[in-house]
Amino acid sequence: MVTESPDVTSYDAELLDRAESLRSDAELMDEYARRLRATADTLAGCPAAPEWSRPTLERQAAACATAAEQLRTAAEVLRTHAAAGD
Repeated sequence: MVTESPDVTSYDAELLDRAESLRSDAELMDEYARRLRATADTLAGCPAAPEWSRPTLERQAAACATAAEQLRTAAEVLRTHAAAGD
């Protein structure tokens, strides 16, 4: 029995599209991290801000930065995989 392999080119294009989406998401996560840090800095000078707010915002900013790095890594893996299909 002979089976045909799927059109690798269309899969490669889809992988490249997904990789680009991941890179865009990484940029968004970097922007969220920046905003969270800016908010933490603003609240540092505000006596009415709860003590927990700045450390919490900084932890969330760090988590966003980590997510951005992981998204970029995933995008690169997809790009490499798509290139290997050529």
